[in-house]
Amino acid sequence: MITGPSWSQKLRTEIGQAVIGQDAVIERMLVALLANGHVLLEGMPGLAKTLLIKSLGTALGVQFERVQFTPDLLPSDVVGTMIFSPKDGGFATHKGPIFANLVLADEINRAPAKVQSALLEAMQERQVTIGGHSHKLPRPFFVMATQNPVEQEGTYPLPEAQTDRFLFKLLVDYPSADEEALMMERWGQVTKQPELKAVSSGEELLSLRTQVDAIHVSPAVQAYILALVRSSRELAAQPEGGAGARRLLNFGASPRASLALFQAGRALAWLRGADYVSPALIQEVFHDALRHRVGLTYEAEAEGLSADKVLDQVLIRTPVPAKV
Repeated sequence: MITGPSWSQKLRTEIGQAVIGQDAVIERMLVALLANGHVLLEGMPGLAKTLLIKSLGTALGVQFERVQFTPDLLPSDVVGTMIFSPKDGGFATHKGPIFANLVLADEINRAPAKVQSALLEAMQERQVTIGGHSHKLPRPFFVMATQNPVEQEGTYPLPEAQTDRFLFKLLVDYPSADEEALMMERWGQVTKQPELKAVSSGEELLSLRTQVDAIHVSPAVQAYILALVRSSRELAAQPEGGAGARRLLNFGASPRASLALFQAGRALAWLRGADYVSPALIQEVFHDALRHRVGLTYEAEAEGLSADKVLDQVLIRTPVPAKV
């Protein structure tokens, strides 16, 4: 039987031939695959976000498609359209790149709202509508999207309804000095490029989810998850003024956040070789699962606070269960 640590290691080893570092990000991406969730990666240009997702698709052995989002992109460019066939005088369905196992939505915030809404149906329902007919997407199906935080011109902010569909929002940071030096040493030659091979499959991934579903989540940990999510809503409902009190959030996390923590906690426990979910594992995935599900107030942004800083307060004010 395949274990979480062994499955994780073989994928990490293969991806590591093309991407140096980013171990925490890779682990979260594997968690999302096991939890049947989508991922949004945010980071400065040139941090290998696109390469990371492409390498994951190759190592996983699934059908991979990349869609470069631009302001002039149309929904039909993503989901497909009906094409007239002069031969038989009828219309035939031409399926778009969304009909893949792993879809990379590159620079997703550059697409207009109508394209984002078409992607929303695919992410939530695992199906798309072409010419009034619904078409199921292949299993497994994931959307992994990238966006650059500094490029504001020509971008369309993602609506809360769409960001809420992502299991995780992962922040990709700069590599360390040693990792950057290793990049130059390994890939400084123009003629040598890493060639990855498939070490897993979509069928294997689907079968592993039954093991993830068997991971135990105690009532105490479930109550802890609910307390964390509801605490974010209490921060949003906090009245202005008072003894130094100020409202930091416009809105708290939705019930999807509770499900995300529950599912991600199970998947992370399985990857680490544990048979139960501990509060520490929930704390590890807490920021990734909630940073895109809360809305900062203008005052919080003016003070330079990030969503992660506010979520730190949620962790501090929520008691950790003593027994799990």
